[in-house]
Amino acid sequence: MIDSGPKSKLVPCPEPGKTGVRRQFPRAPRGYLATGILFIALGGLGAAFSRSAPDRSAVPLTPLSRPAGRLASQPGQPLGVQAAAQPRADNAAAPDVPARFPLVIRKPSGPPRITTGLHGLNGDPVTAACSTCHATRPPNLENRTGGDLDEFHTGLTIAHGNVSCLACHNSGDYDTLKLADGRRVEFAEVMTLCGQCHGPQMEAYEHGAHGGMTGYWDRRRGPLSKNNCIDCHPPHAPQFPKMRPTFKPRDRFLAPPRTEH
Repeated sequence: MIDSGPKSKLVPCPEPGKTGVRRQFPRAPRGYLATGILFIALGGLGAAFSRSAPDRSAVPLTPLSRPAGRLASQPGQPLGVQAAAQPRADNAAAPDVPARFPLVIRKPSGPPRITTGLHGLNGDPVTAACSTCHATRPPNLENRTGGDLDEFHTGLTIAHGNVSCLACHNSGDYDTLKLADGRRVEFAEVMTLCGQCHGPQMEAYEHGAHGGMTGYWDRRRGPLSKNNCIDCHPPHAPQFPKMRPTFKPRDRFLAPPRTEH
């Protein structure tokens, strides 16, 4: 049975000149009365604060600034170059937006030089450009592995799919590279060549999930420097070797102390 609280009761009427009975209701406890007064006071304070607070609905929102650009945002632009930010009309209304720090992507210095094993008069090693030797012989489209190289580059490990050497190297100018459509690419812009086949990796690179970097994620606080593809991946054998997992590192806080020396 559920107790619904104190019930009313019939008592004799105490007023003189009147007979009969009247219904008497129990008095509310003092705690209920104090709680009601407290709620009324708090409601009044809340209403006072709401009247004194400024109206934020009339404050215009400042638009966020556009990022400084993404790699290869324009057709034909090399992937290794940071695109310039496109001007926006709403930036004029937001002069307080801080300028962003630059994004620097490492690049190769230029075409590679081949060591000849010779030394000059001052003792410096003698190097040669790729075109020095390749310009004197016809291109061979059948060279695909290191075993196919019988005169130059012997012992070179090539494990980059079943493609010919001239799929990336430009037979018209061996000091440059070429895209799948035949367009010429400088060695400094090698990421353009990598991105045409390795699209998912390049997309992850643009978002920061792939490739090493140093600096600030938030370029409003400082500059950001990112590695090039060939800084981590050898161009002729880019896949990392498979590694067998070993025992996890020893936790010096959870593991018992070692007593041997």
